[in-house]
Amino acid sequence: MSDVERAAVLPVLPLKNSVLFPHLLMPLAVGRPGSLAAIEAALTSEDKSIFVVAQRSAEVEEPQQSDLFAIGVTAVIKRMERGEGGMRLIIQGIERAELAALEPGEKYLKANVRLLPDPTDEGTEVEALHREVLGQASRIHSMIDQSAELSLEQIMAQVGDMMHQIYLLASMISLGFEASQQLLEAPTRLAALRLIYENLRHEAQVLELRQKIAMQAQNEMGREQREYMLRQQMRAIQEELGEQSPEQADSAELRRRLEEADLPDEARKEAQRELGRLERLPTAAPDYQITRAYLELILELPWQKYTEDNLDLARARQILDEDHYDLRELKERIIEQLAVLKLNPSAKAPILCLVGPPGVGKTSLGQSIARALGRTFERMSLGGLHDEAELRGHRRTYIGAMPGRVLRAIRRAGVANPLLLLDEIDKVGSDYRGDPAAALLEILDPAQNNTFHDNYLDLPFDLSKVMFITTANTLDTIPRPLRDRMEILRVAGYTDEEKIEIAKRYLVPRQLHETGLTAEQLVLPDETLSRIIHRYTREAGVRELERMIGRVARKTAVRFAEGYQGMVEVGPEQLTESLGPERFFEEQARQKLPPGVAAGLAWTEAGGDVLYIEAVLLPEQKGLTLTGQLGEVMQESAKTAQSYIASKSAELGIDAATIRQSGVHIHVPAGAIPKDGPSAGVTMATALASLYTGLSARSDTAMTGEVTLTGLVMPVGGIKEKVLAARRAGIRRLILPKRNEHDLDELAEQVRQELDIIYAERIEDVLLAAVPDLASRLTGPSTAFRASTDDKRMVAKEAENH
Repeated sequence: MSDVERAAVLPVLPLKNSVLFPHLLMPLAVGRPGSLAAIEAALTSEDKSIFVVAQRSAEVEEPQQSDLFAIGVTAVIKRMERGEGGMRLIIQGIERAELAALEPGEKYLKANVRLLPDPTDEGTEVEALHREVLGQASRIHSMIDQSAELSLEQIMAQVGDMMHQIYLLASMISLGFEASQQLLEAPTRLAALRLIYENLRHEAQVLELRQKIAMQAQNEMGREQREYMLRQQMRAIQEELGEQSPEQADSAELRRRLEEADLPDEARKEAQRELGRLERLPTAAPDYQITRAYLELILELPWQKYTEDNLDLARARQILDEDHYDLRELKERIIEQLAVLKLNPSAKAPILCLVGPPGVGKTSLGQSIARALGRTFERMSLGGLHDEAELRGHRRTYIGAMPGRVLRAIRRAGVANPLLLLDEIDKVGSDYRGDPAAALLEILDPAQNNTFHDNYLDLPFDLSKVMFITTANTLDTIPRPLRDRMEILRVAGYTDEEKIEIAKRYLVPRQLHETGLTAEQLVLPDETLSRIIHRYTREAGVRELERMIGRVARKTAVRFAEGYQGMVEVGPEQLTESLGPERFFEEQARQKLPPGVAAGLAWTEAGGDVLYIEAVLLPEQKGLTLTGQLGEVMQESAKTAQSYIASKSAELGIDAATIRQSGVHIHVPAGAIPKDGPSAGVTMATALASLYTGLSARSDTAMTGEVTLTGLVMPVGGIKEKVLAARRAGIRRLILPKRNEHDLDELAEQVRQELDIIYAERIEDVLLAAVPDLASRLTGPSTAFRASTDDKRMVAKEAENH
């Protein structure tokens, strides 16, 4: 047949997201005006033929030739029904056709189409792939409908043509729009078979997975049903035999434990009520596990179980001395408490607060106290705690509620009188979840904690027999009501001699054990330990010292691991090989102080420190400039010192015009570290007096004390830490407030003998001792008194030396 005979002019029906295959029927709903007009034109023709082709995009409402695919199908309208807004059709595809061109000028699309015969290529590959497609389709058909009257082979046998079979399979598995158009455009049977085979294989995999999931779900449901039936049967059998179910056995065990437990009357009454409620609850109820956990807590808490204190004072002294060097005051306080308990067993446990810089042994001291007393030790860190419920517990109405840390620690201890260490109590914070420090008021008050109420337990629990020990680096952040409930015991820093002894007794043996060395393999002489203390650490405690010793031990362990035999003695000059360059040096730049600079002593959380306060004149400026991150109290001390020096300018021989015509800038290094407190007042006054007079202060002298507006020198805190800091820095001459004289009793006699300490009652005493050349400028009646005071001090010093 020629091309002319195989061509036709037909109305065009564009489809959205659908493809019509030859030989197959398709129901359609038509509503677009152009499509309705095309159908009307097709119905007026003799054979009711129409050309059906898919649109490339479903969003186009009035498609042109570029919006249509090139290959479509000629079709016959088999049935038509008119309805509101459109028509309903059933059309049957006849033959593939190619869109040649659209004819203009009509209300509907009308096109010249060229009819395309079905592919007829044959061969071994086509036959093999055809059989595989039919086999794959049969498996899918059996998975979809196992009760079908006709098998897929029988259905396909009724359809003789291969392409007809392919199109029928495509409609059965619901190919996607793109894949359907590609199948319609397939030029050969082989291409069509390959396309349908890939889609059939994918469909088979999806169906197999669906069947697997359905089978698993069915098996799970069947297993649960079988378990339920078996449980019912087991319960019936147990009832016949007189045995208990697991739930009844669990309740019976709880009741047995409740009867045997030594509980207070109120706790026993509440436990019995909750147990009766538990026995009425089904195991699947949400409250079952909550109630059971509550009963477990009541039964596990040591309501009336106590350990007997070991009140052997000699043994306690031995244990405390074994674990810690020095700390005489603390050890005596523990011995005193043991003596009180020995004479009065009903005495309430004390609330001790160990305050001191890091690394001085506060936490380990709590362990030693527990060992000396023979009590169970529990540690609870409060650092960063913001939630009050962490201490008091959560109410049982909340999901995941649990008792507070205090009750959990007592449950772990197993006794009602453990030693509970509350570490870092000064680091407790507060936010929208409450103030934990407020909860500690009840916990740490001996007059209240005998009826402590945890929100979860909701029963009074006696904490009065618990020995609480708290630790802190500073008291400033602890609320005053909480501080009032504790007995403050200060743990100051160690002297260099004490550090050497601590290193020899505790640190070196511990690091040798950690690294697997023996005392014969590594020897650290006192000179080496002294060099480490002076040149590689600058701390009040010994934590960094232990790290340095550990580094030396590890370096030595490497040598022995590589096969070295013998003994290694690390001398001071060999430390650079293990620890690197020295970190700290004696102050060289401050050997000669310029006018306006004075050395002060400051207390920090890490111990004491030496601060050099610097002051300079600002010509043609006014006012006082302060830098170095100074707090409000320290700024007020600077203003007080400046006002006092200005008021005494005539007596000090200072030109009043210099004060009026110049501003002053005071700086306190290091600038990045916040500083506060009144103890730098005398140092600032000395620096200003040195600045205004142009006379240098002594570089071997450091001082501390609060200054008043009338020139009095007031006492300050942290004297021991400050004195030890000056000693570490190589300063041996100190000026301290007279009323702090008794604080030096805490220092060892050897330390006091090394220092030249001058006690001051007024700022004039400080200025004369710190700036000796100032004596020649003093005027007024105070000069003779100051001179006699100096003479007395010199006579006393001479007598002491002889």
